[in-house]
Formats: sequence, C-alpha cells, structure tokens
Amino acid sequence: MTTITGYHAHVYFDADTVDQARALCAAARDALPIEMGRVHEKCVGPHPMWSCQLSFDNDAFGDVMAWLVLNRDGLIIFCHPMTGEDLEDHRDRAIWMGACLSLDLSIF
Repeated sequence: MTTITGYHAHVYFDADTVDQARALCAAARDALPIEMGRVHEKCVGPHPMWSCQLSFDNDAFGDVMAWLVLNRDGLIIFCHPMTGEDLEDHRDRAIWMGACLSLDLSIF
C-alpha cells in the first residue's frame, strides 16, 4: 500500500484575485498547522494558474480541508497527497474545490 506523507493544497488565483489569495493563505497559515509557500504570480510546475502552496501533515487533513471549504470564497483549490509518486498524486489522487483545471503533467 502506498504511504501518504503529507498533503499540498494549491490556492489558484489571477491578477484580479491575488490580494484575496494572499489574505486567504495568510489566514490559513495563522489558523492552522500548515506551512505557507511563496505566492507565485506566474505559472509554476504543473499548475495552470498563479498559485500559493499550503503544506500540511496527515493529522491536519480534516481540519485544513474543512477550513478551506468554508473560507475559499470562490477561489479554486487543488489538493493532492504526497506519496513520492508525483504523476499519480497530481493526476489520479487529486481533490478539487471549485473548477477542475488541466495540469501540465508532462513535467512528471
């Protein structure tokens, strides 16, 4: 069985919602046991929009996901487990809040 070592939630935004995303990610960082990554105002990795990564442990999954569901205010959030199987984690094990977007999986 594959082991999940943690999760990433990627908050997606654009030029019109960058301030909203910054505020959401900072509030999540302050309220939850997560690490907030950089706010990327460009597409990075497989992500089709600007994004900010929130990293958290398995034990925090329920609390983080519930908080994001209640506070995302229309922003798209892409969440995936970290198992060491990057392609499968991003393609087959994804959890979307809002619209499902196409990732650039060619990098895996």
